[in-house]
Amino acid sequence: MKRREFSIHLAGAGLGMAFGSAAQAQGGPIEGQHYVRLSTPAAVTLPAGKKVEVIEFFWYECPHCNAFDPMLEQWTKRLPEDVYFHRVPVGFSARHQLTQKLFYALEDMGKLDATLHKKIFAAIHVQNQNLLSEQAQVAFVSANGVDGAKFSEMWRSFQVATQCTKAKQLTDAYKIDGVPALGVQGRFYTSGSLAGSNERSLAVADFLIQRIRQAG
Repeated sequence: MKRREFSIHLAGAGLGMAFGSAAQAQGGPIEGQHYVRLSTPAAVTLPAGKKVEVIEFFWYECPHCNAFDPMLEQWTKRLPEDVYFHRVPVGFSARHQLTQKLFYALEDMGKLDATLHKKIFAAIHVQNQNLLSEQAQVAFVSANGVDGAKFSEMWRSFQVATQCTKAKQLTDAYKIDGVPALGVQGRFYTSGSLAGSNERSLAVADFLIQRIRQAG
């Protein structure tokens, strides 16, 4: 979903078969067509033992991110051990920033496991819950076993505000203008609209991971 377009539309609709004949002839995705190289590399943060960083830029209210999440979860289970995958919620607007704070408050509390992450998507897209206020989020997390008072304190904290600022800086560095999108090692990014579908963007990410490895 483009940052300036909050209405639902199909990313990459009508782009045809994966990568197209030109890419197949060259043996893989094409730079500038299926993925973009950053003119200025973005910062990379790697924990000990990790060599390649992959980031999903997403928004909880985005229907494409919701649809993408199950296939992304399966894909991450197959990643090599030296690949560090993590999510960055975008904060394009004040509305985006509300669920961005939900993500970071829960993450900093150590409560954002895969189950609760899925429940947030389900609450918004299946149960039609409105989580666009601190009060609504406190009620939601409390119903899911999280201390509401502690969550509210974290939600308002300088720590969460700092993480939101860093997320914006990283989003800007990757020049992300729509979600979901995948950033690789601060050098490349791809998305469903570039690759032809969100599923194909994962194949492009696999290609880019190998490219990073080969380049050393």
